[in-house]
Amino acid sequence: MFNIISKTKYAYIFSITLTVLSVASLAVWGLKFGIDFTGGTVMEIKFANTMPANQEIVDTLKDLNLNSLTVQGKGTESLLLSYASVDDSINQNVWKTISDKYPESTQLKADYRDSSVSSELKTKSLWALFWAAAGIMAFIAWAFRKVSRPVASWKYGAGAVIALLHDVLITIGAFSILGHFQGVEVGIPFIAALLTILGFSVHDTIVVYDRTRENLLKGSAKEAFPDVVNRSLNETLVRSINTSMTVIITLLSLYIFGGESIKDFALALLIGVSFGTYSSVFIASALLVTSYEMQLKNK
Repeated sequence: MFNIISKTKYAYIFSITLTVLSVASLAVWGLKFGIDFTGGTVMEIKFANTMPANQEIVDTLKDLNLNSLTVQGKGTESLLLSYASVDDSINQNVWKTISDKYPESTQLKADYRDSSVSSELKTKSLWALFWAAAGIMAFIAWAFRKVSRPVASWKYGAGAVIALLHDVLITIGAFSILGHFQGVEVGIPFIAALLTILGFSVHDTIVVYDRTRENLLKGSAKEAFPDVVNRSLNETLVRSINTSMTVIITLLSLYIFGGESIKDFALALLIGVSFGTYSSVFIASALLVTSYEMQLKNK
């Protein structure tokens, strides 16, 4: 049996360091927002003959210096061009450049995304993350109400949410660094990835907590709480690793072979799921033991 709880100090140092670096990156560089949050234009173009590759379109438009340009296929005949500009003259230049090179192409539509709407979307995304975390904490506190000994049930919920915030902050920090050095942008798919990370991470944490609850209810009152938690971690360790590895392998396949449109989404999930597995084992349960030891000191 591994003494996982004895490594708590090192896990805390590692996690606090990464969290501080993530917060520092956000404070200094922030996130590079895509047109979902900044506003811009989405133009749909249909090609009568062979549809050009996405990179070919990017190369064709490079002289226009479009900000946040992304190219995404739609069906077998159309492409969606997205870029951070609502200036009609720029839109005309984009279409002229495309039509000059591909005379058989047809502009189907050009939709504008207003920056005020995008700002509202940003606020709603933050509220979605907040209420998801609050709902998870409330549910776990209620679900573990029968194990208020020796740690209050609400602390299970608090421990899970702290671990979730740890996973989300590190993922956001990684994208802050990628945005600054690689120009990686975040949009609605990134928010979807963060919400998915919340669900996956808490799933792993609840498995460990549930085994701890079973061992507390069935075990001897003489067994020390840290030992119960450590035994529970060991009993669920293989299951947690196996589950996470199947997800990570799938996400790696998506990242490598899924194409540009889904690459950043898969990367966010890869980072979040990896750290979610780590935090479920080394952080969430360790917080219960730390809380218990603080109670003993206070007594």
